[in-house]
This record gives sequence, structure tokens and C-alpha cells, in this order.
Amino acid sequence: MKIRRANKDDIDGLNILLYQVHGVHVNGRPDIFKKGEKKFSDKELKELLKDDTKPIFVATDENNNILGHCFCVFREVKNDKSLCDRKVLYIDDLCVDKNIRNSGIGKKLYEYVLNFAKENNFNSVTLEVWNFNGSALKFYEKIGFLPLKTLMEKQI
Repeated sequence: MKIRRANKDDIDGLNILLYQVHGVHVNGRPDIFKKGEKKFSDKELKELLKDDTKPIFVATDENNNILGHCFCVFREVKNDKSLCDRKVLYIDDLCVDKNIRNSGIGKKLYEYVLNFAKENNFNSVTLEVWNFNGSALKFYEKIGFLPLKTLMEKQI
């Protein structure tokens, strides 16, 4: 397995995983997520692939098939009135193909991203996870993530 930055030739493989992730979200909250959609259009993916402040990393097999991806976003707080200056690497989307989950690929992909964050002087790595996604919650806790804040909802 190899981990590298994604490129335009990876769009089809990224789409497969984006549909898988979206399917989990649709099943968990069909009142929020639209069935049959995905987070990014192909046009948006092409733009993201050009943006160095939003790197996408992929884990690939020996045939260059995408096994997993991690979409990241640089976030920085600077000269804020009430917040300390900090540089955060936000994980916008992390997914391993549903057919090979629990094989260690997600952990290796995360470790790669963590090393990237350290090498680029980020203060922390953050992400958001839906409460209905128990397997993702368990995975993130296992690799050392702790809750930072809680978004509450009251349906009406």
C-alpha cells in the first residue's frame, strides 16, 4: 500500500468512496442527507485537487486502486480578539472502502496525515463525526481523538 496526494486521475476512485460515505450518512439521517448524492461534484473535486490548502491523500494498492482517502483543510486563527493563534489541520472526510475496512488502512492513512500535520507545524488535527456513526466514533477514539465540543439539536 502507498499513500500519496490525490490527482485528477483519482476522481473515479474518490467518487466510489464519496458515495459510500454519503450512503452511511443517508442511512443515519435521511432527514438531512439526500439519497444518491455525494459531497463533492466532479468539478469541485478538480478544484480541490489544485488547492494546496485542501490536500486530499489517498491510500492505493499496487495497481493504483484507491483503498481509502482523507480530505483535509488548513484552518488558521490569527490575531483573533479572544482565541489564541493556532494552525489546525481539519479532516473533512476520511473513508476506507467498505469491502476492506478494519484492515489497518484507515489507521495508516491517519498516521500519514498526522505526520503531514507535524511536518507542517500544525497545532492539532480536528474532525467532525456524526453521532449515529458508531464505527467511526469507535475508530477515532481508538486512534486518540477526544471530544472538543458538542453540537446539540432539537428537532421541531
